[in-house]
Amino acid sequence: MNSRRQFLSIAAASAAMMAASPLFGQSPAPGSVLPTRGTPRTGNQPTTRAMPKGSRYRPPTRLGLGGAPLGGSLAPTTREAADATMAAAWAAGVRLFDTSPWYGLGLSERRMGHELHTHPADAYTLSTKVGRLLTGTAEPLQKTNWHDPAPFHYRYDYSADGARRSVEDSLNRLGVSQLDIVYIHDLSPENEKDLGMPWEQRFSEALRGAMPELTKMREEGLIKGWGFGVNRPQPALRAVAEADPDIMLLACQYSLLDHEAALHDTFPRLAEKGVSVMVGSPLLAGYLTGRERYLYGGPIPEWAPAKRAKIAEVCERHGIDIRTAALQFADAPQVVSSIIPGARTPEQVRANVESMAIAIPADFWAELKQLKLIAADAPVPG
Repeated sequence: MNSRRQFLSIAAASAAMMAASPLFGQSPAPGSVLPTRGTPRTGNQPTTRAMPKGSRYRPPTRLGLGGAPLGGSLAPTTREAADATMAAAWAAGVRLFDTSPWYGLGLSERRMGHELHTHPADAYTLSTKVGRLLTGTAEPLQKTNWHDPAPFHYRYDYSADGARRSVEDSLNRLGVSQLDIVYIHDLSPENEKDLGMPWEQRFSEALRGAMPELTKMREEGLIKGWGFGVNRPQPALRAVAEADPDIMLLACQYSLLDHEAALHDTFPRLAEKGVSVMVGSPLLAGYLTGRERYLYGGPIPEWAPAKRAKIAEVCERHGIDIRTAALQFADAPQVVSSIIPGARTPEQVRANVESMAIAIPADFWAELKQLKLIAADAPVPG
């Protein structure tokens, strides 16, 4: 087959694949993945980013695994599937893992720990969270969005004693000897109904309790850094003004589809303090891979489908897939130390690793900027 006929054949196959993809009207099966498209970079690929002068603790690896799916977010995940996903992540070279007592009411921590406790603690980076304490119960469980959660009740506690106990409980569930990062979890405006009071009131509790206690743990060498794990910027920005955090896990705030507020306001204010960002949900909980869900169950914004489709069209013209573009875009800013897409299957985690090794043409990013699909000053790979 001559080169032109071969090119046309590949192009036709790619067009057929995209036409049948979830981005063009077909709903994907649970756990499915978009094929990785594009040319891998040559030579050894960096898995770390140099730490800027004056920065606080940063995870040493750029791509991690978010643990919410292992706890049954959005769909059930069996223990066997979680074990296979964790094993695949480790085999693929993933060495950064994020979890929380909240994810499946302890399930995610137990499932991550089942793999991690077999490896030396200095071989990986592990983060979890404080803010909710779990207690065993035989009573009906509180209503949550978790599928098949563990039989625990939860209550909020942002006190010093609560933070210390939460860390100890997490170590027990995980079965590991140490934590690297601890985030104060879900102390955020959109969570006020569950918090039971204005978030600022809970913030004041944490300012007196959890924050100085986590700073103490850092000074004691029990953890390397702490911050906030939140879906809105306000608590993170207030924390850098009033306390001494190291890193923020910002979910739902910086993505290929929606990033200007974080880029122009949140990121510069954190960078001034030497605080880095771990980007959570860089694929918008699957929306950027074709799922008809946006983030954690919120309504899909009216503008989102058309923008997603336009970006997918540009991806098609340049021979890459939208997942690869989205992950590399989220990883590009200097203030970003790492990204943690979630995965519930081995295939998903391997696809995320593959995406980080693709060489995306500079013309692709230039076209997105020319079409105003990403901010003109947005950092891009390379």
